[in-house]
Amino acid sequence: MDIETFRTYCLSKKGVTEEFPFDENTLVFKVMGKMFALTGLERIPFSVNLKCDPDRSIELREYHPEITPGYHMSKKHWNTVNFSESLSTSILLELIDHSYDLVVKGLTKKLKQELESL
Repeated sequence: MDIETFRTYCLSKKGVTEEFPFDENTLVFKVMGKMFALTGLERIPFSVNLKCDPDRSIELREYHPEITPGYHMSKKHWNTVNFSESLSTSILLELIDHSYDLVVKGLTKKLKQELESL
């Protein structure tokens, strides 16, 4: 999956915005103002930091060398995922969905209601 496909997929999700809150090279995707994915535009190979359930993070890192503890993030709650051709598109999409869903799950009741009304 390339960066444009990744970007298009993230933006297709309900309540998602893209921003550059840190610098002009770090693209961040947020749902209702809460970050669920970020990538460095100049990083080669293309990789993305995605939120992940802590227990699942350990399992994913054991089975996929392309998945490592989150770069410059909480190693417990974030993974850096190398979007190389060795990981299937279905796995990459599922990891993006998981990150998005975790963030939505943690939203306040008010923000969840706002998201549902979009």
